[in-house]
Amino acid sequence: MRMKEQHSRNMPKNDDSLKSPGSPLNGKVSARWVPAEACRPLLEEAPVFYPTAEEFQDTLGYIASIRSTAEAYGICKIVPPASWNPPCPLKDQKVWKNTTFSTRIQQVDLLQNREPMKKKLKPKRKKRRLFNTRPRRHAHPESAESYAACDTDETFGFQSGPDFTLEDFQRFAEEFKESYFGLHNRTQECSSETGQIKKGFPSVADIEGEYWRIIEEPTDEVEVYYGADLENETLGSGFPKELSSITDSKIDQYVNSGWNLNNFSLLPGSVLNFEEHISGVVVPWLYIGMCFSSFCWHVEDHHLYSLNYLHWGDPKIWYGVPGSHASALEDAMRKHLKDLFEEQPNLLNELVTQLSPSVLKSEGVPVYRALQKSGEFVLTFPRAYHCGFNCGFNCAEAVNVAPVDWLQHGLNAVELYSKQCRKTSLSHDKLMVAAAQKAIQALWEISILKQENPENLRWKNVCGKDGKLTEAIRRRVHLEKKRIERLPQVTNFQKMEKYLDLHIERECFACFFDLHLSAASCNCSSKKFACLKHANLICCCEPDNRFLILRYTIDELNTLVEALEECTDALKIWSSKYFQVALLTDKTYDFDKLDGGKDEDGVHHPKREEGINRGSDCCSSESNVASDDGQPLGSRNTGPSSSVPFNSTLKNDPEEHLANKISEFGPDSEGRLDFCVEPINLGSVVCGKLWCNKAFIFSKGYKSRVKFFNVLNPMIRSTYTSEILDGGLLGPLFKVSLEEYPHESFTNTSAQGCWEMVLQRINQEITTQACLGKQGLPPLQPVSGVNGFQMFGFLSSSIIQAIEAQDTHHCCVKYWNHKLLTQKSSETRSGEGEKITDSYATDSALQETSDRLTLGSDNFLSDDEIRPIFRRLLRKADSEEMEVLHRILCQESKSQLWRVAVETLTEEIHTTKK
Repeated sequence: MRMKEQHSRNMPKNDDSLKSPGSPLNGKVSARWVPAEACRPLLEEAPVFYPTAEEFQDTLGYIASIRSTAEAYGICKIVPPASWNPPCPLKDQKVWKNTTFSTRIQQVDLLQNREPMKKKLKPKRKKRRLFNTRPRRHAHPESAESYAACDTDETFGFQSGPDFTLEDFQRFAEEFKESYFGLHNRTQECSSETGQIKKGFPSVADIEGEYWRIIEEPTDEVEVYYGADLENETLGSGFPKELSSITDSKIDQYVNSGWNLNNFSLLPGSVLNFEEHISGVVVPWLYIGMCFSSFCWHVEDHHLYSLNYLHWGDPKIWYGVPGSHASALEDAMRKHLKDLFEEQPNLLNELVTQLSPSVLKSEGVPVYRALQKSGEFVLTFPRAYHCGFNCGFNCAEAVNVAPVDWLQHGLNAVELYSKQCRKTSLSHDKLMVAAAQKAIQALWEISILKQENPENLRWKNVCGKDGKLTEAIRRRVHLEKKRIERLPQVTNFQKMEKYLDLHIERECFACFFDLHLSAASCNCSSKKFACLKHANLICCCEPDNRFLILRYTIDELNTLVEALEECTDALKIWSSKYFQVALLTDKTYDFDKLDGGKDEDGVHHPKREEGINRGSDCCSSESNVASDDGQPLGSRNTGPSSSVPFNSTLKNDPEEHLANKISEFGPDSEGRLDFCVEPINLGSVVCGKLWCNKAFIFSKGYKSRVKFFNVLNPMIRSTYTSEILDGGLLGPLFKVSLEEYPHESFTNTSAQGCWEMVLQRINQEITTQACLGKQGLPPLQPVSGVNGFQMFGFLSSSIIQAIEAQDTHHCCVKYWNHKLLTQKSSETRSGEGEKITDSYATDSALQETSDRLTLGSDNFLSDDEIRPIFRRLLRKADSEEMEVLHRILCQESKSQLWRVAVETLTEEIHTTKK
């Protein structure tokens, strides 16, 4: 599998040349099998694994279980349980007979023994032509990163061949094999179902010996076709990707199987989950082979794992070298193919060169062999060089995967690419940080929310001081720190989100290193960026004119490592930031427009923007980011996304606007949109500023049920469970889970945020299935088209009344005061006009008093105002009372002692008011 080369395949074809007498399509095979000169290498077999049906259920889990044994061989074979036999859509007659695919021409006899192109020496031996009257010709790659070829004499490569249907290619491949091995009178040589070669035909050992004879001691010109690196859009996948209108449980198990290569890269635990759909990496490629068609020595891009499945046809023979001996293989190839490497130093990146395993063994390089038959997998490990060829007509499919243990190998790869000035295909740092964020979310769920499921336990297993994820990130942070320390002390620092668009990927101008974490630039060329290693090469300006752009400071990265080590304080800080970012970067509902400093027309308002920037610097281990009203943004509930213009009420008090807006909706408004919310548990009222606002009371343990589009299959509606959890310092956490698959859950610090995450996931699935040709899908759902409070049931009058009934002491002061104000305002509008002024003044005073006493109001007291008031209180207390108060304040907000104190204080406030 390759990632960068896939875009250079569609070469212009000269139909006249392909139909000439010398064309493989029209020529007759003159070369013949020479069994007496066979060069079959004597190699040790790679290990073969036979998972049980139970072990086979957990794809990445099983691969992790065999890694310690198999990685030392570089490759291994996995034979599925006998019951696993997925249907192949490619055998549908419409595909088999009508769909065409492109091929490339491979000159097998030149894969090892060829002269450098610049020497243009004539062959010293007389060649017997494989195809009549066809002169030997040189084929060259289209670019330095391409398998394909062009008609220049600069580099060796593979030219584009003709297009075939599967039916035509099978006929051609079988005729070639029969002719080459002198078996003209034979019929089909193997079963496409079993891959077994029939009696009378050369054995696999015979074919292998002849292949390496052609490579090492060629006497004839041997050209074959290979349908390689075929994207899904060409033939489709060999695995079923969608169900028919009639549900078939037998097909369903293969559609959803982790061993279905369409699902493999994105399995839970693979960091490629956080990458876009890169063809050939996340999206598998097909390979249609014939006898002697080859894949030359190479490693996967970014040293990823790869998994190859042979759907049907003749066997495929693999050779592998463990990643620990990759450098030894490279040295051996440079030694034995010196002239080729002098002409083309990056020759191994081109995948056009073989070297006999026998030669590698003579140089002390361990090489292992695997014979892959139909229905079997071959797994390659990070930086394991591998090559091979096909024994006849067959069809295989392959894709990459990146379990967490790959991150260390991936870091080695990007450091190597930087030295080689080689472009990267994905952002390693982005994947690494995204995996860390996912792991921290899992740790939060387990340690704080006390919720365990297979997915978050999988992430927990790679955390801790010795966890594979922790070690990988610790090493990356160490590199970043050392490189920053080497920069001049006068270097200025900028935060990346304030200077650059975070969604645009950038690379170093000198070595193409990915700049996800940091970038150096200068005022003289603000659009030119360098990595930390090449920061001093960016220009000739004085150091104080340059600046360094950081996504995270070193302190923040150290905190990230500590969080992965399961340090509670660091975990709280990063969890807080994780939820905060989820709110601040989502521009789909009104409060984000307000906090982002833009109005409904997208016009910036500096004062509003100043508020959020001021708040963004307030995050600490003890508090979330504060909004303009003194309330943490993480706990702030967003109102329904509406088309109502911003007005003075919203600008001054978002919660006031939300409460008024809900009054406009009226109770039970979920009925209008056909959402039937079923309460399961009303929970219990909690005293505290985060557990209510002017519009809602958030009961801890509240749970409800509602039906909506399924995130896994948007064609059906399924039941979701909405619940409110205790998030400790964050206050209430809102969680939505797919009832049938509880691990499909969405957690946020607002009900609206939760359901918008659900909608985003549904839209992602709709888009993915639409690209795969799925019919009858619902339209994309507007992310702002769902009201999260409505989906939780907070707009149902019966649920509102039931929750209110639990707060008999009116602990949720802010909610009740606003409710009282609303009722008074309604009464005055009904006819008590003459009392409006006095009533409003009284209610306003009551509201102000309550807000000043509850620490979550818009009129939050400043430090200078609090100190004298608090000192007056302490002067009235004796030493024992002050010691008890000190002990209470030193506790965390989740402690029982803190809650008792808050409840007592609330009761005293109400007593004083009376």
